[in-house]
Amino acid sequence: MSEQPTRTRTWRTRGSCGRRTIILLIAGGLLFGLAAMGSGSVDLTRLQCGNLIYAGNKSSVCFSDKFLSDVARDTSLNVGKNFCPVKLDADGLFDYPFCVFSGNDSFTLTQKERDNMRKYLSNGGFILASPGCSDEKWDAAFRKELKICFPESKLAKIPMSHPLFSVVNKLARLTDKHGTPVMLEGLEINGRLAVVYSKEGLNDVAHAEGCCCCGGNEISDPAKVNVNIFTYSLLN
Repeated sequence: MSEQPTRTRTWRTRGSCGRRTIILLIAGGLLFGLAAMGSGSVDLTRLQCGNLIYAGNKSSVCFSDKFLSDVARDTSLNVGKNFCPVKLDADGLFDYPFCVFSGNDSFTLTQKERDNMRKYLSNGGFILASPGCSDEKWDAAFRKELKICFPESKLAKIPMSHPLFSVVNKLARLTDKHGTPVMLEGLEINGRLAVVYSKEGLNDVAHAEGCCCCGGNEISDPAKVNVNIFTYSLLN
């Protein structure tokens, strides 16, 4: 990827033209770099979020795209308000700076999917992952595949003091729907947070159309968390 503008860890909502210009330059630069490795058809004027299709035809209808509308409302980012289905093994993956990765039951990625995910995350891409209904089989499969792709790295708990939790919404603590405190996990690649994972779930199933999932032990107010994750991913 070409050298990017210096990133800032501070964020303000609408009204700061200087910061808005910086954010758009960062986002555009990231998209340009990713597109250079993929199909090159990305629209640099709008940020799109991919919904990963993997292990053949597995994907998720139980991950709400509501947080994208919230990002558009609460920040100066020009964001597409709907997910774009994209295959993990396709060149089109590199058209998206941010993807959600979710589903149910166990799965095994193909070698092409593993290679693409490693290339994508190592070159500026970002994945937000969580199992549908806190599915333990999906959780185990995801951890296994991530370890295969990045044997030199591992998921680690993200402390609540991390800038991720204050970039747009100020989040002092996270709890599941039963009120139990929980923590997100993250995977750093070359010092950059590239994956955020919640085994409880951030799918926001209450706003996911066509989903009959109970949500499992899903984190409370998931859209607020997802707004922060999406925005932070573009700033760092």
